[in-house]
Amino acid sequence: MAKETGKKLVAQNKKARHEYTILDTYECGMVLTGTEVKSLREGRANLVDGYAYIQGGEAWIDNVFIPEYAQGTWTNHSARRKRKLLLHKLEIRKIESKAKESGHTLVPLSLYFKDGRAKLELALAVGKKLYDKRQTLRERQDRRESDRAVAAARRRSGQG
Repeated sequence: MAKETGKKLVAQNKKARHEYTILDTYECGMVLTGTEVKSLREGRANLVDGYAYIQGGEAWIDNVFIPEYAQGTWTNHSARRKRKLLLHKLEIRKIESKAKESGHTLVPLSLYFKDGRAKLELALAVGKKLYDKRQTLRERQDRRESDRAVAAARRRSGQG
């Protein structure tokens, strides 16, 4: 069997980028069971309600939804169980010291396969206030309108 290469996105938490200001990101592995991996390979997962924390010198992720594998039997996994994250001890200490600061949290951003191994992109983030969210939306809308105006001007000059 040929070795799998490249990056295949399984799930993405778009809500996290809207709700939080991302300070730093980390790539980590996950301890998964066989049926979880098979379910992920089918492209089924949901990160929206997920969160990460550090407990006893180990990183954990909880409330990430990986549905049961359809062809699984009694060996199937629980869909929302807590899963251990694989990080170096120094990375865990660094993340823990930053996450203890007031208002900081660990949020999963994306779940993907990289060279055949399941990886999770974890972000150290700070929650946005309502006015920050409005400002972000306003900036995005302004950028979109300016791009449209430039494109329209190009079309007019090209036709004339």
